[in-house]
Amino acid sequence: MTKRRSVGIVLLLCTLVTSVSLTAQTQTKHDFSIQQAVDYAKKNNVQVKNALLGVLIQKQTNRSITAGALPTLSGSGGMTDYLNIPTTLVPAQFFGGPPGSFAPVQFGTKYISTASLQLQQTLFDGQVFVGLKARSTAMDYQQKNVEVTEEAVKTNIYKVYYQLVLSKTQIELLDANIARLEKLKHDISEMFKNGFAEKLDIDKISVQLSNLQTEKQKALNTIDIGYYGLKFLMGMPIKDTLVLTDKITEDEIKTGILADASYQYTDRKDFQYLGLLKRLNEFNVKRYQLGYLPVLSLNGTYSKQAQRNTFDFTSSKGDWYTTSFIGLNLSIPIFDGFNKDSKIKQSRLEVQQIQNSMDNLKSSIDNEVQQATLSFKTAIITMDYQKKNMQLAENVYEQTRKKFEAGTGSNTEINTAQTDFKTAQTNYINAMYDAIISKVDYLKATGKLQ
Repeated sequence: MTKRRSVGIVLLLCTLVTSVSLTAQTQTKHDFSIQQAVDYAKKNNVQVKNALLGVLIQKQTNRSITAGALPTLSGSGGMTDYLNIPTTLVPAQFFGGPPGSFAPVQFGTKYISTASLQLQQTLFDGQVFVGLKARSTAMDYQQKNVEVTEEAVKTNIYKVYYQLVLSKTQIELLDANIARLEKLKHDISEMFKNGFAEKLDIDKISVQLSNLQTEKQKALNTIDIGYYGLKFLMGMPIKDTLVLTDKITEDEIKTGILADASYQYTDRKDFQYLGLLKRLNEFNVKRYQLGYLPVLSLNGTYSKQAQRNTFDFTSSKGDWYTTSFIGLNLSIPIFDGFNKDSKIKQSRLEVQQIQNSMDNLKSSIDNEVQQATLSFKTAIITMDYQKKNMQLAENVYEQTRKKFEAGTGSNTEINTAQTDFKTAQTNYINAMYDAIISKVDYLKATGKLQ
């Protein structure tokens, strides 16, 4: 090996080590319970972050509404250079001329400079006052939108999280089945060596074993995809490592869910959300109604003006003349082509639309609760049944295996028992997952998903 080639290999190894080191530094490991996963999503999920930005946007909108009730102060300044001073015609008789004739006269100076302050203050405007009252409701509306968004994200996180937790049990059962078949294959191989089994029996077990290993690999791939989906839902970088620390048991699924079957519509965040939207539209009705009232405002101006024939406004030569005034303006709406009337009627119809949506949501909630309650009860019964069925299938398999090893059972019987046992395990896992989903749906339907 040449010296140059050795140096190249060393540099390559250094590069690989550096790359692995940098990768390790950028990856983060998260050991999350379900609550920690939900809390993480509240800070990092894109939909939640946009909803939170909506609150900040509403805060600035409220500031602009408040500005309508506060005084405004503005300043202005200007300088005019009359290249030709304006000419005015005055009766020539003033200067001894003949009556009826006019003489051109120029008034003013070549340069005029002005600086002024203008003050405006709304004293009464019904629409502004309604806007001020609606600020708090508008902020509550945006906050409730955050809660509705968080609940939707939380619901999905619960389902995916516990599905992945349950997948650990699925893999454990597959591993147990693989170990069981490997032992059975070993036993049959020994029986074959002693002339008590056929090569066909070994081949059949090998096929079953290969199918199980393939199924396990597919399950692992599905689990990996599930983890990617959960991290995306949480707003976590895909390259980070996520470890789920919670476990799920049958007792936890059953605990105290149907003990209190009562629920209130107002427990649902989406119902609260519609209620706030209705209040905002009712403010719209009031705003347009008050548009018929006069608007009273105060305005004032304070200005200084200097006039010069030479461009010199900083010296003490010449005065700055003061002008100031205050005034009241009263604007009385008389006829606007029925514009405000149409706005009032439109807003009232929008309020009725929201009320209809609220009434429909009540019926939808009743339907959801009834269906979720029935589904959960059925899921619990099915889970208990499938657990007993799995235990029974396991007993049948063990008895069949013993008969086969004793030479009193056939290969067909043990294959059938193995297939039935695996089917029962799969049904049990699916029943547990259905029970978890039913529990989450029930809690969401009753507004009790914490």
